[in-house]
Amino acid sequence: MSLPLEPVVELREVTKTYPGGVTALDAVSLTVQAGELVAIVGPSGSGKSTMLHLLGTLDRPSAGTVLVEGRDVSRMTDRRLSALRARRIGFVFQQFHLAAGVGALDNVADGLLYGGAPLGERRRRARGALERVGLGHRLGHRPHQLSGGEKQRVAIARAVVGEPAMLLADEPTGALDSVSGAGVLDLLRELAETGTTVILITHDRDIAALLPRQVQMRDGRIVHDDAWVEAVS
Repeated sequence: MSLPLEPVVELREVTKTYPGGVTALDAVSLTVQAGELVAIVGPSGSGKSTMLHLLGTLDRPSAGTVLVEGRDVSRMTDRRLSALRARRIGFVFQQFHLAAGVGALDNVADGLLYGGAPLGERRRRARGALERVGLGHRLGHRPHQLSGGEKQRVAIARAVVGEPAMLLADEPTGALDSVSGAGVLDLLRELAETGTTVILITHDRDIAALLPRQVQMRDGRIVHDDAWVEAVS
């Protein structure tokens, strides 16, 4: 009999307070399993950006526990946290953060620099990641030669080239037109279907409504989680 898998990420009664007594998160608990596609949605100031920073180990909680693949991040040194982020967590942002003048292949290959793989291996894996996001025909194109949707796909390929357990996407469609944005959402769905846990941060309720699980935030607290509804149904 196989044992149940650990959640990919879990917050247990997590609070984050900043200097001046500002509480950005207030005793928040959240569990996300492997392969889930989750939208964390809320207006500006609701705490969703703080949630992103804690889920991605970019910040530490003031109270409570953050577990990534069962590991308590509060017990890890900054060096170990950096290694965890590099190997197990991918980040995608509204701004693409691609290196100007560098082709798509090497923009993605640079996502593997931390692991120390030789250039040939990095490029081989980058080619595979770009093919996975539908850009196998754009390997040599530089950012200025790509559309907004294509740039975001390159950014996603760079985030998943190392096969992270979790992909955190912060307003990934915010800078795109509706058609390109829909294409990016379709890609995130495909990634989740193949096992990558995807957590999307957005203020757009229409975008969130397209995802299978919504977590709604207000004033630093979760006010609705579709998982709660499933648990009692």
